[in-house]
Amino acid sequence: TIPWLAIGGTAINFGFVLNPLTGAMVAMVTFVGSLIFIYSAGYMSHDKRMARFFCYLSLFATGMLGVVLANSLILFFMCWEVVGVASYLLISFWNHKPEAAAAGKKAFIVTRIGDMGFFIGILLAFKVTGTLDFYTEAENGILQQDDLNSQMAFGFSAATVISFLLFVGAVGKSGQIPLHVWLPDAMEGPTPVSALIHAATMVAAGVFLVARTFPLFEAGGMLPLVAWVGAITALVAAFIALGQYDLKRILAYSTVSQLGLMMVGIGVAGVSVGMFHLLTHAFFKALLFLGAGSIIHGCHDEQDIRKMGGLAKPMPLTTIAYLCGTLALVAFPFTSGFFSKDEILAGAWATNPPVFWIAAAASLLTAVYMTRQCMYVFPGAHRGEHAPHESPKIMTVPLLILSVFALGLGALAKGDILKLLPGNPVLPHPGTVVAISIAVALGGIALGFMIYRGRALGQAADPLALKPFERKFWFDEIYEATVGRLWTLFTIISEQLNALLLFIRDLAVEVASRIGTGFAIGGDRKLIDSLAFDGMCARLRCAGRTVTRPQNGFLPGYLRLIALGAVLLTALVLWAK
Repeated sequence: TIPWLAIGGTAINFGFVLNPLTGAMVAMVTFVGSLIFIYSAGYMSHDKRMARFFCYLSLFATGMLGVVLANSLILFFMCWEVVGVASYLLISFWNHKPEAAAAGKKAFIVTRIGDMGFFIGILLAFKVTGTLDFYTEAENGILQQDDLNSQMAFGFSAATVISFLLFVGAVGKSGQIPLHVWLPDAMEGPTPVSALIHAATMVAAGVFLVARTFPLFEAGGMLPLVAWVGAITALVAAFIALGQYDLKRILAYSTVSQLGLMMVGIGVAGVSVGMFHLLTHAFFKALLFLGAGSIIHGCHDEQDIRKMGGLAKPMPLTTIAYLCGTLALVAFPFTSGFFSKDEILAGAWATNPPVFWIAAAASLLTAVYMTRQCMYVFPGAHRGEHAPHESPKIMTVPLLILSVFALGLGALAKGDILKLLPGNPVLPHPGTVVAISIAVALGGIALGFMIYRGRALGQAADPLALKPFERKFWFDEIYEATVGRLWTLFTIISEQLNALLLFIRDLAVEVASRIGTGFAIGGDRKLIDSLAFDGMCARLRCAGRTVTRPQNGFLPGYLRLIALGAVLLTALVLWAK
């Protein structure tokens, strides 16, 4: 820790902390990020702005590592904003496309809404605790104080208000309802950006914020809210994914859903369970997004799954890797996703049964929509215009490496990760929970297979792509009709107010000009010139003529003046005596 600023008697420090929680995140971010960097070298090889892309990518990774290691809320927030700016630059990297430019602005604006709550929470935490450090040697850091519940803010305990405001920031960054609308649109960026944002970095930052400040949420009683928001987000996003045809957007909504499950894990079972799913998700979701990039590359930039099909033979490595990621995502037994999601369901079963059933329903839908996607993409005949081809090794080798972790990380590291991370110990797993977890995964796969087997995919109507799912429950339209119109009204009022202020300014200038002109004519010419300057000159001339009139050169006149002067002088002398 290094002293940075001093405000009054309070020091604001600049420091980092390395503990099991931050160490696990650093390992995940650097490893998955490195594979994405390698993959990007092949994916972006034909882009003229490749060097700029890697600059933005490096800025993104740097900001995320700062978020993970920061030992104070202010440094956390600064690095958090670096991640936000870098995400804007990366999402809108292909800014010659109007969709990409709009998606970048949308992501930046929506996440700023959450960041506003986060920043207010930081200010309130500083006001209440007098420090911004998580931990200090004097043991008076924000996470080391036990009396936050005894202090009040806005009629509630300080811990409740601070944790709620921090959660607003997490909701924006991790794409939780109602601030989830930016995340699917982020797919307009290059595929490595999608993998980096949706797997290892940006969206994980919101979940990590809740995990990092878990003592505040626990003290403030905010964990049930975290669990419920996560459960609703997981279910709604899973429904929306059923109605999408864009390969990357389906994965985007799966990310929103899985982030909801992470929030459920933290809310019902503690940091270790939620972070365990975050770590496993980072690997299999990076695998799926990079696999999607390989598919898009092999299909000549096609992203509509209705125009794919028959990719298993021409793209065997990509197919195998993608199916491995799919199995992990749907929590197929003994994959990494199975072990981490099983912990979440066990925690929900023990502490919040309604949340358990919502999470189980979301998991069932996950298996259905991922099976639907695979049935569109891999079997049958190819429906696209161009023949597909396998991607180069620089793109497929990272896929195979991630496949190993997607399948085996959960089994190999479950006990170690859960014991290493802070939070509750490993929860007991009733046989009912395990049975439901397996039934949900296998049942969803079977249901999806039965629905889409033998169908004329891409030609007949999709039975699961219902209008509400396809239109994303009209979230964008609702925001446009409410927030958009309010913003338009605010813009109109601002423009009219600005016009009024400009009119008042012009009127004041005109009045001042006329007053100045009046003073110039009436004051300068009539007052100063006529009374002062010209009047004085006239009086001096008159006095001069009066004085010089006796000096006329006539001797009798001079004698009269001398006689008059002598008389006056004599009178003055006599009067003085």
